[in-house]
Amino acid sequence: MGLNPEQSAAVHTLSGPLLVLAGAGSGKTRVVTMRIAELIRNGVAPDRILAVTFTNKAAAEMRERVMQILYPGQSVPQGVPKPFVATFHALCVQILHRHITKLGFPEQFAIYDRSDQESLAGRVIKDAMPNGKLRPSDFLNIVSKWKTQSIRPNEADRHAENDHEYAAACIYGRYQTALKACGAVDFDDILLLTEDLLRDFPEVLAQERGRYDHILVDEYQDTNQSQYRIVKALAEEHRNLCVVGDDDQSIYAWRGAEVTHILRFRNDWPDAKVIKLETNYRSTHEIIKWSNRVVEFNRQRHPKTLRATRGGEMPRVLQCQDPENEAEKVVGEIRRRIQINVRKPNEIAVLFRTNEQSRLFEMEFKRQNVPYTLIGSMSFFDRKEIRDLLAYLRVILNPKDEVSLLRAINTPPRGIGQTTMIRCMETALARHKTLWEMLGNQMDLAAAKIQPKAITAISGFRDLIRTLQIKAHTLPVDRLIRELIDSINYYSEIERLNEKPTDRELRWNLVEEFVNSAATFVQKEERPRLGTFVQQLSLMDRDDSGSEKEEQLKNGAVILMTLHSAKGLEFPEVYMVGMEEGLLPHKKSVESMREDDIAEERRLCYVGMTRAKERLTLSLALERMKWGVKRKTIPSRFLYEMTGHAENPNYIKILTGEADTENRRGRRNS
Repeated sequence: MGLNPEQSAAVHTLSGPLLVLAGAGSGKTRVVTMRIAELIRNGVAPDRILAVTFTNKAAAEMRERVMQILYPGQSVPQGVPKPFVATFHALCVQILHRHITKLGFPEQFAIYDRSDQESLAGRVIKDAMPNGKLRPSDFLNIVSKWKTQSIRPNEADRHAENDHEYAAACIYGRYQTALKACGAVDFDDILLLTEDLLRDFPEVLAQERGRYDHILVDEYQDTNQSQYRIVKALAEEHRNLCVVGDDDQSIYAWRGAEVTHILRFRNDWPDAKVIKLETNYRSTHEIIKWSNRVVEFNRQRHPKTLRATRGGEMPRVLQCQDPENEAEKVVGEIRRRIQINVRKPNEIAVLFRTNEQSRLFEMEFKRQNVPYTLIGSMSFFDRKEIRDLLAYLRVILNPKDEVSLLRAINTPPRGIGQTTMIRCMETALARHKTLWEMLGNQMDLAAAKIQPKAITAISGFRDLIRTLQIKAHTLPVDRLIRELIDSINYYSEIERLNEKPTDRELRWNLVEEFVNSAATFVQKEERPRLGTFVQQLSLMDRDDSGSEKEEQLKNGAVILMTLHSAKGLEFPEVYMVGMEEGLLPHKKSVESMREDDIAEERRLCYVGMTRAKERLTLSLALERMKWGVKRKTIPSRFLYEMTGHAENPNYIKILTGEADTENRRGRRNS
């Protein structure tokens, strides 16, 4: 299939700032990949092109598609340079590797995930305010919010709005100091520290700017302050910046995304060309008509109207008595459509606004014996086994990483208990030493009153780590991990959990899969170093479940997922449930009375609707339980907007036929 005129214009505009407004289902990925290929065909060296997106999956797909366009039907020749296609975090990790020592961090820095952060934050909070009531999870939520807004420790108190935030502001700096002492950064720091390097070190900015002649940013509507500033800094000299996105699909304000970046692109780049992709190839005319209507109620947006290429059936509104009845009706209808072979199970998705809405639907799918899968279950990299082995690998790379050290040192148990480690940490702190240094000093261990058996175990652990550090220089990563698993007899840790044989087998299979992932890494990477492997795993996007999510979508079951998780996906049939005020739009947005909050909820509704290719059903309950009491609900304002009856409060009755029934009943009674 060829390009339409708008797509062709986007592909062939190769210089200067360019904004491509890509509506839902408008062929955005095709345009992005073809534009990169067109740059290369026009003489731009592939390795002078930088393309940035938000998920590992999107980056891998983009990279693969570009090479397929350039080498159709053949394998890519060895040694051919490729464009650098990566997530923001992967790009910034590379920049940090080159320059982070300027900020006082080791070159082999650790990247802490949420669990690591909570361990460290718990210790910092306990030390700073032993009688305080600030939980580590609350502290990290507050700090993460500040970091996505580029707010540093010395600025935090000016942004604190309540007691919890003031408490967080007081220890934000200590938390950052503790991270640095461990030679670690957290996920948000990857962007913040890169921003610091580009701002404070002119030689770093010049070097990084000089790497690329063209920059392309996908999903630009999802950029936060740091990402926006990094892109602007890198592109300001050559000005060959193409950003692609859709302000109508900006739904991540809660994690720092600012829709204003795409709305004000022309302010930053006055000479920018703007191209709108408005032909939708995914959904029917009827679905697009309703979707356009609802999003047009947002006042702050780039004006655009999607056009569908085919017709179909009208979307439906399904009115139910209560949430139980809603689940029963929706699941019953899905079951019948599967039974008569209208649809396969995985061609149908049930989308909801909040996680707790899934419970009744899960119960009903089980009761009616319909296969389903809930997207968003625990990630492979959140499993205990994987986290244990990663902790060892991090200690091998950086023994100063205290969070990983504390996890690894007694896993499996080797006689180094919690009391021992508390004494060691207190002594290390008092003597201004790292925990690793303290564990290697007999005088320090004696001062901490550590038992001889524990001292022997600590010495054995240090010897093990030193041996593995030496082997890490010569063994491939997968063989090193196998050596680690054997050296610590990790299977004993799985046996210790005292579970059913099937559970033990599942856990061991996960360990095997971890080794397999390392083997794949060794085969694919030109320079397969342990540090690169660990950091790639640490960068697995928290909102991108990768291959696990792909497998869930393929496993022959009805898909249950939140509206946020559904972005970027499409299904022949979609059920959007809970279309009520307080659910969609969410209660917090309704109560805030802020136009921006409702606008984001409206965009979320739009995203959900445009996931449907052929059939869209919107359901609501007339009553819902609140604190044990049934209360009447109010239909979502979006239902009135999308159907062109925003001024008619009785429209839901008209739409579902209840108004006609009442009129007939009234005429009979008269």
